[in-house]
Amino acid sequence: MSANSDQTRERIVAAAARLFYNEGIRAASVDAIAEKAGVTKKTLYYHFRSKDELIAAYLESRDQPTLDLYARWFEQTPGSATDKVLGLFAEFARSTDTMKWKGCGFLRTAAELANTPGHPALKAGAAHKKRFEAWFTDSLAREGVGNAAATARSIIVLLDGAATVMLIHRDPAYVETAGAVAASLVKTAGSSNA
Repeated sequence: MSANSDQTRERIVAAAARLFYNEGIRAASVDAIAEKAGVTKKTLYYHFRSKDELIAAYLESRDQPTLDLYARWFEQTPGSATDKVLGLFAEFARSTDTMKWKGCGFLRTAAELANTPGHPALKAGAAHKKRFEAWFTDSLAREGVGNAAATARSIIVLLDGAATVMLIHRDPAYVETAGAVAASLVKTAGSSNA
């Protein structure tokens, strides 16, 4: 693809991302995405064979930025592994405490597409969650946390649960509570840097 074609593709994905996140996967039409991207439907379908392929591209486009954000939250928090986990949850609580926040795009997409196993977006979401788990396992291991893989998986369950509960209650105290539980898991696992 040419640079111009790559830019058009990126513009389509960016438009889809805004609409999918704000309106939902099923509610955002291909017509609306094409209009928001400033392209024709024909151009959109030149770059993506189907809406399903575009949904997967949307999630793939959110993979690395999401990992980078959580890594920054974790790394910028000074102190022990326990402090870093608390800092990650504190930043997550702050970022979710706004009416613009509509939940985790990966979880919302999975919920909307739950009855379509094998959907390319579900595969993209699962790949992201596995990459996130691998990153978090490595981060905890570098901090000397014992049984880093099991601890990371448990904390990820808390993060995803907190994201879900925030959609219901809109109260960051739930995220902070999940953070306290996550910190206790790190203490229990033991750390050379706890």
